[in-house]
Amino acid sequence: METLSFNIKIYASRQKVWDVLWTPESYETWTKFFACNSTMQSDWKEGGITYFYSGEGDGMISTIESLNEPQEMIFKHLGMIKDGKEDTESDEVKAWSGALEKYLLFDLDGITQLHVEVDIQPEYAEFINKGFDQGLAMVKHLAEK
Repeated sequence: METLSFNIKIYASRQKVWDVLWTPESYETWTKFFACNSTMQSDWKEGGITYFYSGEGDGMISTIESLNEPQEMIFKHLGMIKDGKEDTESDEVKAWSGALEKYLLFDLDGITQLHVEVDIQPEYAEFINKGFDQGLAMVKHLAEK
């Protein structure tokens, strides 16, 4: 497992950036660089369940490890959904279960520094790098509108 980090300065308030990250309509817009028609369902509670879905219905099962709006969101990935079935026990899942995905928003006098860290398996580095480079550029564009 390795950790990738991404940083972007956005000329908007933390709350505006937070809203772009987690409002369903804008979430789908910036995450399309990972999978078309991405959606997220969450109870928005620490320790609760969050589902990340691709347009095909496959996805990931996660929990919110830490939630402090509009400063911090940390997801802990627990498993995957494939063909409508949840998997938290296979060897494939156990290889990355517990991986964290962190979103940290810092206020720099009205400018937001968005810092993202994501634990990944090395074979997905190129895909994740490309997705976050394009996705965070879209977050910036939407928040600065």
